[in-house]
Amino acid sequence: MISRKQRIPMRDLSTLSAEDREGVEKNAMNGRVFNIFKVLANHPKLVKRWTPFAGHILSKQTLPFRDREMLILRIGWVNQAEYEFAQHELIAKRGGVSDADIEKVKKGPSADWNEHERALMQAVDDLFENSVVSDVTWATLSKTCSTEQMMDVVFTIGQYNLVSWALNSFGVPLDDFLPGAKK
Repeated sequence: MISRKQRIPMRDLSTLSAEDREGVEKNAMNGRVFNIFKVLANHPKLVKRWTPFAGHILSKQTLPFRDREMLILRIGWVNQAEYEFAQHELIAKRGGVSDADIEKVKKGPSADWNEHERALMQAVDDLFENSVVSDVTWATLSKTCSTEQMMDVVFTIGQYNLVSWALNSFGVPLDDFLPGAKK
């Protein structure tokens, strides 16, 4: 992964209005506000409008957990987004994705996948490289995915491409519980 310089500081949440602080803190997990939200707290209006969409992609979409996490990991990897990859590596592992599969995500579609998983990896690479899912990849995924799922594939990759760009550009530091975090 490419080392990134922190460009936007983490906001002291106590300096926010009660409404803005609540908007950021509702994204906390187990009482912990992750560094991404401490940085995004510098733009409370953006957080307020972006998080409903992000929440849909993360937990209300039609893709199975494994497919979603593999897409997120792959787009994080091709973007060299250390924060994104580290966060979702933990999420994926908690949900049963194996270390071996996470290593295969790094290799992309050329790794030893079944047809569906290879097409998921290829969809990420297609969008990253050409801004469109190729006809071959689309046809393969259409064998196992509904129309809604096909749309969720594209929106998941797009959402986490955007997040990867933001994390990399803002230089969001790893949360202290993530491997590789500076203590």
